[in-house]
Amino acid sequence: SSFVGGRRRSSVSRFLPTSRRIVQFSSGRREPAASERVVYVDGAFDLFHVGHIEFLRRARELGDYLLVGVHDDAAVNAVRGSNFPIMSLHERVLSVLACKFVDEVIMGAPYSVTKEVLEAVGHVNVVCHGSSDCQPDLDGRDPYSVSDWG
Repeated sequence: SSFVGGRRRSSVSRFLPTSRRIVQFSSGRREPAASERVVYVDGAFDLFHVGHIEFLRRARELGDYLLVGVHDDAAVNAVRGSNFPIMSLHERVLSVLACKFVDEVIMGAPYSVTKEVLEAVGHVNVVCHGSSDCQPDLDGRDPYSVSDWG
């Protein structure tokens, strides 16, 4: 924000994501070994805070490799409302990547976890969700339902 005529004025983030910036936050990352237990979590991770860190720590304890899907701006906006997200996708991804419990991030992960999504990212052994209320997807379905996986 800035001051104009003695009044505080909000402004759009001037953050410009670059591949170098992403590499800074993701250096030292590795692929999961075939023998490792992979845990998948997803969310908006808007205004990254200690509750997010605790959730990611607990999720990591369920396996050896933590894969985090960060929902794109359109999905967060559609499900949570027009004022969300506050941070851009790039800002939210870098916040999650900076967490020591996270091994890899999917940028723009779909809101609903599907068999196809999990197969596209490799072997996932565990999918978990935090304690916050789970909003239904735009089609009204539970985004974590596996009833149609066959």
